Amino acid sequence: MRNLIYRLTDTPVLHTSLKHRTRKQESHEFKERETEVCLSCCVFVSLYSCSKMAEARFSQDEFSCPVCLDLLKDPVTIQCGHSYCMSCITDCWDQEDQMRVYSCPQCRQTFSPRPALARNTILTEMVEKLKKTKLQSAVPAGAGDVQCDVCTGRKYKAVKSCLVCLNSYCQTHLEQHESWFKGKRHNLTDATGRLQEMICQKHEKILEVFCRTDQKCICVLCMVDEHKNHDTVSAAAQRTEKQVFKTRH
Repeated sequence: MRNLIYRLTDTPVLHTSLKHRTRKQESHEFKERETEVCLSCCVFVSLYSCSKMAEARFSQDEFSCPVCLDLLKDPVTIQCGHSYCMSCITDCWDQEDQMRVYSCPQCRQTFSPRPALARNTILTEMVEKLKKTKLQSAVPAGAGDVQCDVCTGRKYKAVKSCLVCLNSYCQTHLEQHESWFKGKRHNLTDATGRLQEMICQKHEKILEVFCRTDQKCICVLCMVDEHKNHDTVSAAAQRTEKQVFKTRH
């Protein structure tokens, strides 16, 4: 019987049939592999696109703690989805220990018992990547440069000063400032080390008005009080007028 099977497989017809089937199997396997490769390429392109989108967000989103306003340090994400520095949220909740009810400083959602905190490793990696990107573009403050008031450790060159916060900011912290105070009137000026000289000592307002009568810069409250009925213009207009006068003479 075994010899008969051997003889049958050796016949030309069956041999051709087996060969044809083998080719069909190979063709089917090739198509399957081709499909797998295409799917892999699609997945790769999709992941690559997501990665690029994430990198774009790194430069726009501010991975900063709502409590200290600095970049997240040992970030933790609590049940409501908001993220904080481990030390910041711990300090906040330590103050709520007596009530035994713990809240999110942002959305005020409450939790009881006190939630356990674990570092968000993915967020940690994202913050580290953001730090590296920002440090590459940041310029360390040199002699005579206005330093960023928010930088800790190594100070970077300030690019703008806020006349409301009375702080100067490097590019990284300026973006954080704009993110937190978006829609609010925070007047920015070129970085200056003379911020205090631009604020009215009496009213703690910006010296944005120039009194021609008394030849001095005043704030809007001074204008309606001690300098009422005086000849006044905006400080910007006075600077422009002074500059034009210099160029003509």
